Amino acid sequence: MEVTSIVNGIIIDHVPAGTSLKVLEYLKIDPSKTKLALIMNTTSKRYGSKDIIKIEDDKDIDLDVLGFVARQATVDVVRGGTIVEKKQPNLPEHIVGVIKCVNPRCVTTTEPGIKQMFHLVHSERLEYRCDYCDEEAKL
Repeated sequence: MEVTSIVNGIIIDHVPAGTSLKVLEYLKIDPSKTKLALIMNTTSKRYGSKDIIKIEDDKDIDLDVLGFVARQATVDVVRGGTIVEKKQPNLPEHIVGVIKCVNPRCVTTTEPGIKQMFHLVHSERLEYRCDYCDEEAKL
């Protein structure tokens, strides 16, 4: 297997093993339209195993979403074949348009066009609640 280096783009490292496809889904990155490499279940000194996502070209990665989906991930920005910046996503206080409310009576469920918005209630339990009906998000 040969995975070449990227010249310009990003590397999302320390993604929990086996979750890189879910991470791409949450980040709204279409693998069929994006030049990328997935390295799944590789050895990690820190976590035992991990996934790595390499994305060629400039992609705006929503670090809030990444912090929600893969909090321990790191993002390396690559320019000219060299890592020029390292970013660490944080658990976001608010999430918009990522998860859906499970309450069938919530206004976001019954009315089209209303953005699904959630706020962090408890960071240790990763508990988010709907801004409109206060229903707990099912992750």
